[in-house]
Amino acid sequence: MLHTVNKSPFEHASLEECLRFAREGSAVLLIEDGIYGAVRGTSVSKRVEEALKRLSVYALGADVEARGMQHRVMDGVRLVDYGGFVDLVVQHNAVQAWL
Repeated sequence: MLHTVNKSPFEHASLEECLRFAREGSAVLLIEDGIYGAVRGTSVSKRVEEALKRLSVYALGADVEARGMQHRVMDGVRLVDYGGFVDLVVQHNAVQAWL
């Protein structure tokens, strides 16, 4: 399953809930303000680093760049473009949007 998170982890519990319920082998795509979950050195970084052991975590590159965070993305989080976003949707049998 592909999980998408578009809310900042500092304002909403969407990312935390997603990481808690996502099954091993699932993918998580951080978009819009959700990309702040991919930033290293924050209060949620350790939780995301732990999730990377069992999940594939991606961030939409355009949203990362729009927020000036391209040099702060933690190791293990893969940046994708819009084509990569589409590829992720096609590769997974279901998409869960965490709002």
